Amino acid sequence: IDGTGLMHPEAAAALQRLAKRAQGAGLDLVVVSGYRSYRRQLAIFNAKARGSRAVLDDNGVDLGSSASSPEQLLHAILRFSALPGTSRHHWGTDIDVMDRAAVPPEYRPQLDPREYRDDGPFTALTHWLSERIAADDAEGFFRPYDSDRGGVAPEPWHLSYRPATAGLRALQSAETLLPFWRAQTVDGEEATELEPLALLDTIAPQAETLLARYVVE
Repeated sequence: IDGTGLMHPEAAAALQRLAKRAQGAGLDLVVVSGYRSYRRQLAIFNAKARGSRAVLDDNGVDLGSSASSPEQLLHAILRFSALPGTSRHHWGTDIDVMDRAAVPPEYRPQLDPREYRDDGPFTALTHWLSERIAADDAEGFFRPYDSDRGGVAPEPWHLSYRPATAGLRALQSAETLLPFWRAQTVDGEEATELEPLALLDTIAPQAETLLARYVVE
């Protein structure tokens, strides 16, 4: 399937089965975003924190420079972009998907909620997946961000392969992540020459609270 990149072998096989079933329903399920490295997530987060990449609100409106404080900017970023090291896309089990049959070949998905609801091009895919997931008949996939729990905004495009994710959240802790965020040495070795995480002065004092709010099991 297009766009998967590195993927857990069991998740990849399940995705192939799900895509084949979707095809039978007239949908061309393809991956928009699959595996994402720590370095890539760091680049996304830092670009948003520094103003060189758009920070969108729940309605897809660019907040621009309207954030009144680093705290407000941080929470606006975390609605749609994970802290590096906490993204489920690091695991090879999670993907963002769209229906290629619903759009022209040149279409570039924005992963905007409006594309997946109401009259959006991927509404049919949303309904089909929702029915499969509700019946526990989606080849092991579910939506970790299916509703607003006060942290990450709902992401109808995001699927996770549940059988391969057990226990992974428990490995993510402030103690483990802070050395990487600070680009310090880890077990005597440089943290792969990474740049420090932006907004770290705001993040570090409340790291565990942020993980509890924005990282889903």
